[in-house]
Amino acid sequence: MTFHQFAYRNVIRNIRIYAAFFMASFFSVFVFFIYSMLMFHPEIENGFLGNVPIIWMVVAEVILVVFSWFFIFYSMKAFLEARAKEFAILLHLGMERKQLSRLIFLETIIIGSISILLGIIFGYAFSKFFFMIVREILMLEDLPLYLSWEPFLLTIAVYFSAFILISVFSVHFSPERKVIDLLNGYKNIQIDVDFTRKKAILGIVLILGGYVLALLTTRSTMIIFSVFIPFLIIFGTYLFFTDTTQYFVDKVKNRKLIYWKKSRMLPLAEQTFVLKNNGKMFFVMTIVTTMAFLSIGLLATLSSYTSQYDKLNPLGLIYKGHIDNPKEHEHISSIVAELEDKELSYNLTRFTVLKQTSSFTKFEVEVFKESDINNLLFSYGYPLVRLARGEAMFIPYSEDSIKELSKKRVETVLLENDVEITIDQVYPELIFPSSIVSLNSIIVSDVDFRRLVKPYNIYPHVEPGYHLFTFDIPQWMEAENIAVALQQEVSEEYLKEEYKLPYYFENAGLNYSYILSTYSLFTLVGLLVAAVFLLAAGSFIYFKLHTSLEAEKKKFDVLKRMGISNNELKSLVTKLLFPQFFLPWGIALCHSLFAFFALQNIMKNFANVSIVKEVVFAFVFLIIIEIIYFNLIRWRYIAHVRD
Repeated sequence: MTFHQFAYRNVIRNIRIYAAFFMASFFSVFVFFIYSMLMFHPEIENGFLGNVPIIWMVVAEVILVVFSWFFIFYSMKAFLEARAKEFAILLHLGMERKQLSRLIFLETIIIGSISILLGIIFGYAFSKFFFMIVREILMLEDLPLYLSWEPFLLTIAVYFSAFILISVFSVHFSPERKVIDLLNGYKNIQIDVDFTRKKAILGIVLILGGYVLALLTTRSTMIIFSVFIPFLIIFGTYLFFTDTTQYFVDKVKNRKLIYWKKSRMLPLAEQTFVLKNNGKMFFVMTIVTTMAFLSIGLLATLSSYTSQYDKLNPLGLIYKGHIDNPKEHEHISSIVAELEDKELSYNLTRFTVLKQTSSFTKFEVEVFKESDINNLLFSYGYPLVRLARGEAMFIPYSEDSIKELSKKRVETVLLENDVEITIDQVYPELIFPSSIVSLNSIIVSDVDFRRLVKPYNIYPHVEPGYHLFTFDIPQWMEAENIAVALQQEVSEEYLKEEYKLPYYFENAGLNYSYILSTYSLFTLVGLLVAAVFLLAAGSFIYFKLHTSLEAEKKKFDVLKRMGISNNELKSLVTKLLFPQFFLPWGIALCHSLFAFFALQNIMKNFANVSIVKEVVFAFVFLIIIEIIYFNLIRWRYIAHVRD
């Protein structure tokens, strides 16, 4: 029998030991190939993802590659640990370490080649089903299956090189161990369980510090906090699993009333070694799970924003310019001509908005005329405004502001023209997007508006008001191609340090197409990435349990000979596995929740959107999946230790 035949038969004979490593490799190839099929789809040249550039799909592909390589590397290490005794026997029989390295390399290439082959076959078989899901998500007419060499070649090149590099790295950079240690198994090598009290407390302080910064995140502190929060959370989590957990377990063990009660001593004593030996693994698992939670939570957030976009943006087109804007007539005429060419119905309302100083706040207030507002409200089909002289009404800037402003009563004077008004009501519906009107905007009667003859007191240093043109378009999504050049000009100006154009333009349909395209891309990428992250997080635990299974069976055999019942065995296994599964996932859930507290504050400032409902739903769904996965692993673990 040749050396190559020995490696091949070794794989065939030990299929159960190789199964975990093979499945991890197979799934990574499977997901990567399906995504590659989407990325190289011919329809992408026709822009089936809207305006999202292909560069973001490439970035997502790179993320999948990097993480799947790490996933395969970790499963490779677990695979080698599971075969420690086999390697020890081969070395004891006279095999040289170079030959052992060559054997591991050949076996890895065999398993890798099979996983690549089957991953591509199953990936192509499921591509049609995946394209059907993508077609529904993106609301496409058709997304046919195709055959091209690019996804096949890319997948083979990426993963064949991965298996070569990982096998070489795992063999040549792993520390050499004595044959006796290999025979005893990796898990029986004693590891120091000492911890540092200062590091244990520092871990908690860093995590709590990150949580506090997340709660204090606002629009102005968003950038600087986004740098410090990940730093605090990552280092705090690492110290939490290497020192803090040991500190708490030690405290519990010193309380005899708790530690010595019933069968608690056995799982707590075992957790001392499990938590310390696997501290780095739990840290990686927590970070990976947090990334999965954030991916799904971000999808829920984008879903919330897209579903509420039409409520937040009731107008199709908005043009806003200075009172002396020289291009006003040219732009409005061009927009009207384009709308009529496309035969889109619309209702155009022109506003003259004046700025005045309120005696109540001493700040600027934007004043709208009652008749102008009623023209727009009539096109909406909303109730009209009826104001007498001296009466005024707040214009809401968000859904929440309607409740806040309805409780206010303000008696003020518009100082420039000495006009006394009383504001004791708010219009009960959103009239304008929050980006158009200021937080202090009011409606006055036509009589009072005509009395505002003197300009804003800071004029000419500040514009005394502006002209606002609103286009209420029932089918505003069909107006996405209206005045695209003007929208482009405005967008480019916003990227500069100072906005100098005397006008502003917003196309809700075009903006929504960008948002929908981005959401569609994130949905596709997020679901794939989250699936890989969640599977990897659970597999880390599975690999660790799998490699220590023989040693654990011996421990439980001793307990069974001592008379432990089946129910006590199940309870003991549950107490042993529960912290290993739910401690990393629980910490990851806390990290994600505080991350979304910060995101909620930012979303409130930018778009006045609540994401609580969607995030809670997504997290409940994830918790249910974790509980199901835990029970499956627990069931298989109990079945193994019973044999």
